[in-house]
Amino acid sequence: MNVANQKIAILTGGGDCPGLNAVIRAVTRTAILKYGYEVIGYKYGYRGLYLNDFIPLTLDSVTGLIHKGGTILYTSNKDNLFDYQVEENGQIVKKDVSDVAIENMKKEGVDALVVVGGDGTLTSARDFSRKGVKVVGVPKTIDNDLGGTDYTFGFNTAIEVVTEALDRLHTTAESHHRIMILEVMGRNAGWIALHAGIAGSADVILIPEIPFDLDKVVEKIEERRKMGRLFSIIVVAEGAKPKGGEVVVSKIVKDSPDPIRLGGIAHKLANELEQRIKTHEIRATILGHVQRGGSPSTYDRILSTRYGVKAVDLIAEGKFGNMVCLKGDDISYVPLEDVIGKEKYVDPNGELVQVARSVGISFGD
Repeated sequence: MNVANQKIAILTGGGDCPGLNAVIRAVTRTAILKYGYEVIGYKYGYRGLYLNDFIPLTLDSVTGLIHKGGTILYTSNKDNLFDYQVEENGQIVKKDVSDVAIENMKKEGVDALVVVGGDGTLTSARDFSRKGVKVVGVPKTIDNDLGGTDYTFGFNTAIEVVTEALDRLHTTAESHHRIMILEVMGRNAGWIALHAGIAGSADVILIPEIPFDLDKVVEKIEERRKMGRLFSIIVVAEGAKPKGGEVVVSKIVKDSPDPIRLGGIAHKLANELEQRIKTHEIRATILGHVQRGGSPSTYDRILSTRYGVKAVDLIAEGKFGNMVCLKGDDISYVPLEDVIGKEKYVDPNGELVQVARSVGISFGD
């Protein structure tokens, strides 16, 4: 497709994430400067594709975007066009409206589509690819749980935020001789908790991949107390759960493709520890959406730019139905068919877990 006068489109779906604007900038600048393509951006993810709601993307409109968080195209994590809520005869029903989106792209003369998102967003990208749409995916999620790539952009920024939060909690914990519990995102993957827990000098890291025993957590705290360490820092992933127990669900969002919202494990853990430990005050902090906001880190700015450039290169080379990815130090690509449904989780016996254990961090097991 390395022909001038082609038109490509880009959309951002799923949760917002540092680095989205950097990808939009890289795609737009590469398309225009390197290939002479016209670029448009669909607003609010797939909803914009369905409503034909888009904006032109030019060199001027993407100027100064690399350091800005969020996405100028906005986003939504509820609009699956293959199972979309529409009103018929006064009733809300779900229908496959993907053909409407395809017709909209044809009407606007869009030759190829860059989809930036995580597993849910890229699942629809794969489904559009199966229907003949020329699609290239870009992997985005702070959770780093997407298969097919070593790292997703947004992850590095998130762990930097969590590490800074741990640094700040340390001073209060040490000053008051408290047990401080920090709950972080990650859904069913413990990457954020593991990386930031090591970098932030946590004493206990609880992740979904290693169910914990509360007695073991208490043992670690008591061990530290006997050594004269009168405070402890615990990092807990939102999807962590005790052995034989269940995850803590904060709420159910019925109109979302992923209706279960995890959250609250930190407060539950604090309440349970208070029943067993009378020598320390215990405080719980839920970092929440702070992890997803703000400016991207240097690493994520560069990774997002590399991904955006590669996405347009794949379009020019006619290599559709693929997702750009990072393998070691190299930017490559992998078929979307090999990515979807293959989430990436922490290996309980992996090198990073062993590193943490070697320096005395407990996983509550």
